[in-house]
Amino acid sequence: MPRIPHLITRVSLHASLYFLLKHRTGFPNSPSKLKNPPKNLSVSLGGISSNTNMTTRPAVPGEPTDTRTSLVDTTTAAVQGFGPINKIHQHLCAFHFYSHDMTRQVEAHHYCAHQNEEMRQCLIYDGPDSEARLIGVEYIISENMFLTLPEEEKQLWHSHEYEVKSGVLFMPGVPGPIQRKDMEKVCKTYGKTIHFWQVDKGDTLPLGIPQLMYAFTRDGQLYDNLLRDVEKRDEVDFDKERDNRAYMSGPVHGIHPMANGRGKGLKTQLRETDSKTIDVVPRVFV
Repeated sequence: MPRIPHLITRVSLHASLYFLLKHRTGFPNSPSKLKNPPKNLSVSLGGISSNTNMTTRPAVPGEPTDTRTSLVDTTTAAVQGFGPINKIHQHLCAFHFYSHDMTRQVEAHHYCAHQNEEMRQCLIYDGPDSEARLIGVEYIISENMFLTLPEEEKQLWHSHEYEVKSGVLFMPGVPGPIQRKDMEKVCKTYGKTIHFWQVDKGDTLPLGIPQLMYAFTRDGQLYDNLLRDVEKRDEVDFDKERDNRAYMSGPVHGIHPMANGRGKGLKTQLRETDSKTIDVVPRVFV
């Protein structure tokens, strides 16, 4: 059993690392000792935004993470690979609304990875901090790829032209000239977004069925107070960035009439139906 000593040494090393971190920084139970504590977040509740500290975010029910779990987490994080997560290369901040109710608007932080030049996939959180909740996913595809979709499928996708050109889709902390290089591409794309956690209702868990989400397509739709709160927090100027992006163009063929729900509301609903079952086949032994 030659590998056992190596395993013991590896676990002991990570255990020592854990206790060293714990005593020096309060890890993992003392966020107040972090070098750069999280800033206040703008939280959208029922479409009304206010500057609220993250501690007011509804707590997820359950017992606090104990020391043993944290030790295991520290060890597995050191020895395992996280290929899909490691591909994430950018953080986009944007705003979504429920496809059947534009009055319900939420801030959405996208952490995205390219699958190739024509598709990227994003995990969506309700904030940029370490305690943020995973609330949804978005797939972003090129115009050429979108045009290959069945007509009925197209209505589930939204355009990004307005989001980009208005400046409200942005990369926190990234200099404008660098952002614009990528935004020139995003401006021509379409996205399909599903949210699983209705944080605007104050849900403490992801309740209900997944919800189709859309992006804004013209001025006057996004709540101004939600917009200004994000401007203040991230020190950005959407009006100035709108001017800087005026030269950009959307899809070559224009925004497809089937996109954005064909301009109508779409609502995801559950419907009872017969469940297909696997026929029971007698097992034959030879």
